[in-house]
Parts: sequence; C-alpha cells; structure tokens
Amino acid sequence: MKTNPPLLASLFLATSLLAQPAERPFIFESDVKIAMRDGVQLTANIWRPKAEGRYPVVLMRSPYGKMDEQWDDGKHYTAAGYVVVVQDCRGRGKSEGAWDPFRYDVEDGFDTQEWVGKQPWCNGDIGTAGGSYVGWTQWASAANASQHLKAMVPVVPFDNAYDIAYSGGAFQLALLMGWGAAVGGVAVSPDKLPDTFRHLPLNTFGDQFEKKVPYLNDWVAHPTYDDYWRKRSIEHRHADVTVPILNIGGWYDIFSKATLDMAAKVRASSRDRLARRNQFVIMGPWAHGVGGRKVGELDFGDVARLSVASWQFKWFEYWLKGRETGVQNWPAYYLFVMGENRWRGENEWPLERTVFTSYYLHSGGKANSLKGDGSLDTTAPKEEKPDEFTYDGDDPVPTVGGNNLVGASAGPYDQTKVEERQDVLVYSTAPLEQDVEVTGPVKMILYAASSARDTDFTAKLVDVHPDGKAYNLCDGIIRARYRSGMEKPALLEPGRAERFEIDLWVTSNLFKRGHRIRLEVSSSNFPRFDRNPNSGRPFGTDTEMLAAKQKVFHDTERPSHLILPVIPR
Repeated sequence: MKTNPPLLASLFLATSLLAQPAERPFIFESDVKIAMRDGVQLTANIWRPKAEGRYPVVLMRSPYGKMDEQWDDGKHYTAAGYVVVVQDCRGRGKSEGAWDPFRYDVEDGFDTQEWVGKQPWCNGDIGTAGGSYVGWTQWASAANASQHLKAMVPVVPFDNAYDIAYSGGAFQLALLMGWGAAVGGVAVSPDKLPDTFRHLPLNTFGDQFEKKVPYLNDWVAHPTYDDYWRKRSIEHRHADVTVPILNIGGWYDIFSKATLDMAAKVRASSRDRLARRNQFVIMGPWAHGVGGRKVGELDFGDVARLSVASWQFKWFEYWLKGRETGVQNWPAYYLFVMGENRWRGENEWPLERTVFTSYYLHSGGKANSLKGDGSLDTTAPKEEKPDEFTYDGDDPVPTVGGNNLVGASAGPYDQTKVEERQDVLVYSTAPLEQDVEVTGPVKMILYAASSARDTDFTAKLVDVHPDGKAYNLCDGIIRARYRSGMEKPALLEPGRAERFEIDLWVTSNLFKRGHRIRLEVSSSNFPRFDRNPNSGRPFGTDTEMLAAKQKVFHDTERPSHLILPVIPR
C-alpha cells in the first residue's frame, strides 16, 4: 500500500503525447517555495522553456510526490511552449504544514494559482491537470477560482470528500481507510487488510497502527455533512464554476457517479454561459486507471483504448493558446457503451430520450441464492410472499469487483460465488428476446423490514451472459437510519415495512439478446462498505456484530422494483 510517485505520475498527464514535439532545451527548478495566505511554504518543481518569454502554465497539485527533471511529460510540454508546475500538497513531500487530506486544498489551490499567474514566465493563463486526488485538487479551487485559471482536465475526479466517504449513509471503508492509512505513512500488507478492515470499534480504526493516523478517526466521527466536511468540498457551489472542464472517468471507477454529476451540475447552474457550454465528459469501461481495454475479467476490445494525453493536449492548445483542435466539435458526453463495445457522443446527462423503466421483483418467497425462485420483469406484482434472509456482520457478503481501489478487485467479475449465498436474494429476467440498452443513473425502490433498529440494504445490477457467468455493472447501498435523508436520521421500528431508495450510481451497458438482467439484494458488501452492526448505536462505537432478520416485500402495496434508464434503439 505504499504510494509510488512514478506510477502515480500516470495520473498527472496520463500517457505520453501522440504528437510529441522534438525535445528542446528547458530550465528545471526544484523545490521552489510558494507562500500560502497563512505563511506556510509549499514546494514545487518547475519545468519551463529556456527561451525568453511568457507561457501558459500546466499546474498540478499532488500528495504523491513530484517527478524529477527527466520526467518525459515535463520535457514534452516545455517543448510545446508551456511551463509545467508540480506542487507537493500541504504536509506532503517537502511542503510545510500538516497533512490533513482534503482540508487545505480549496485555499492552497487558489493561492498557488495566484502566485503562478504573477510569475514573469507566465502569460497569465493556467490549465490544471491530473487524476484521482490530483483531480480533487483541481475541483477544490474551481468555484470562485483565480482569474488565471482558464481550463481544467481532471481525470477520475471528485468535488466533495463527504460524498466519497459516505454513500447512502454507509462508510466507504476500503477506500477511505485503506487509502487513508497508506497516505498516512502506514504500510499494511494485502494479506492483513481483511483483518484490518474488521477492526472494532470503528472510531478507533486509526489507533491500531504503530504510527497514529488521526484523520482516520475523524472521518468516522463525522457521519453527516457538517462543518468538518464543508471545509473539504466546494460547498455545492457549482454555479460559481466558470472554467471549461474536461472530466475523464470510468464506469467502474470509485468516482464514476461524481465525474458525471459534477459536469451536469455546472452545465445546469453556472452563472457563466461559456462554462455551461464547455463542460465535457469522457466515460470509458475503466476502473481508476483509464485508457485501457481490459478491466476486471472482461476485455472490451481495442476500441476501448483512449489516449487521455492526446485529448488533454488538444484541450490545452485550444483554451490556453487559442489553436483550433476540434474541441468545439466534441460531444458534451463521450460514452462507451459496454456490451456493444462502442463509443457514442451524447448532448446531455441523463439522456433526454431515456425511458425510465421499472423492473419488478417476484418470487414465491424463496429468492435466496441462484437456486431460488426469484424473477424480474416489467409486470407489477400482485400478492406474493416476501423473501427473507439473515444478515450476519461476522460473515458479510464479500466485495467481488465493482467500483473499488483498495481492499478488493475493481471492475466486472463473475458474481456466481456471491450468488450462491443464502443471504443474497437473486432476481433475474428470462433470456432477453431483444437487445436492451441501459445508459444512465440506476435506482432501486425497495420495500423491506428488519428485526434490527438499524441495518443496511444493498442492490447490484448484473449482466448474465448465455454461459451463465454474471458480471456486475453497478451497485449501491442505503443505511436504514438515513432512509429519509442524511439530515433526518431515524431508527427503524423492528418488523415494520419501510420504503428505501437505493442509488446504484451509473452505467452504460447493452444487455444483448439472450442475456439476462439480474438484480442482487442483500445487506452487506464488505469491505467496500463498513458492516452495519444492526444495533442502532452511534456510528463507529460498536464492538460486536448483531444478526438481523430481513424481509423484502414485492406485492401490490409494496412493489419493490429496479428503475433502469432504458435507451430506445
């Protein structure tokens, strides 16, 4: 789990440029100190053309370390007439201050842009680049940005740390604790991760290591969107984003939903007409590493390959140098439709022609596992027996593939082993008589009851191939106490049926003729999400797991159903 700057450099400017200019002499300055508003000095490495003049700047702010003088992309961009600045985030590398993820990037990003824009080698125009946390550092200062910021290319980005920490009210354990420990200087071997994630109580997770990582406990101490998280987000100020942005993400990335939502919010609300028009998104069949053809157990073909660096270079040439590179002819959304395995341009998200279609759950009361009698179709249920299962936090449903980074594999994986469990309800359509395209946000309305005062319910959308292999597409979770919203926590009345809305995030997939659409329902997805102890006690304080008896209803009054964004073809 040690961070590796050379590997992570691929998340900055991605792969090398398709059309590389010949190398030219450049000036390299290392560990240049830049003062922030509170006096803390952050360090940066700077590559700039040796020729006199003022140039546009490509800026990256990273917690993963700076590249050295021989970094290819630094040399390529200087040869193309740019200055490149790579800065250590506060408390990282040789920068001063305390490392507290997400906390200072809003202010530090603005201050750094102001400093860069006033340098004698800068023409006043800045473009930002980079992926993952380096995508966050771009978005962190996007609202009310420096006057010098003219374009952004965030790869696998996000704009609100709270939305990443808590999904449906459940804590994204593997991502936050796994990544958080690593960047906190704690190396946990992969074979010890499963036991590490089982640590209880969760509010002392950061105390179990020889080196204390206090922010790990802080994240658990703030399960709702409060002042702590407001300082670690752009505060939903999408109307104040006035910069052209090219977002690049993947359907199996940990930030897939955020990548699309951010662009859509700016398009809908920015006070700047130019910014509203110039929010672009590329979504490929990728996990956190973008641009390849294979992810998980599926190969999407050579067509899935995409040179992120080429798109990025054209973006900067247009916005920072005014050169015609075809940017204005790009579709607002360039989406890869899995299953069909082809790219398609779209003008909005969700697509205007979407037919949101309800697929209802059915069974004779025995939908448990692949061997059960669960089915799925577009006909509303009448009177049917509910399905029941027991959720045991000491034996949670394992995470197999999906939107992961740490602690579990990412991408599409055969779910057959998961679907053999009795605590997983399985509902499948008959083999499809014609292709069905699902592109957009996926949601489930679940009517369920529990013996517990608090519990979780999960849902997973799966594409079942004719050979029986079942590949996950997207999934989601809801913590019962937050069924009416994160601002209105309320414990359950044991045994009483309630309505739950589960956000399964986003996907684009063609369910081919002969395939089946499948839904899995359960109460855990570990270690992607923390295990609900079912006690109803304050989050993070439990020291043991209690079992919960769950009921899922599908009848006239409680018609549980999956809502799919079907695209007419």
